[in-house]
Amino acid sequence: MGGVLNGSEGKTQQIRKQLQEVIGKAPEIGKFAEYVHVAESPKALDTKTKELISLGIALAVRCEPCIVWHTEAAVRVGTTEEEILDTIKVAVCMGGGPALMYGLKAYEVALEFLEK
Repeated sequence: MGGVLNGSEGKTQQIRKQLQEVIGKAPEIGKFAEYVHVAESPKALDTKTKELISLGIALAVRCEPCIVWHTEAAVRVGTTEEEILDTIKVAVCMGGGPALMYGLKAYEVALEFLEK
């Protein structure tokens, strides 16, 4: 599970740059990015709740870049260590042991961002 989660500092910037490059070459992917922006905007659920939901799903489906992205985003909007841990617990209910292993990495990433 190395790679993306090791040294997560700056990984979201790298992901953002790669996305912009791909969207530049395949603009139709930008339509999906527009939808994501709308879906993640606060409505009935606030931004923090949506980021925690996204993190839980990322853990359950084992998407390493998504874990880094949504962990940083969750911390940026005020998520606490306890809220990260609760999210990991729910993800483990849905994703079992593999979600727990990825949850450990998400916790490590969260602590890194919380220390900033």
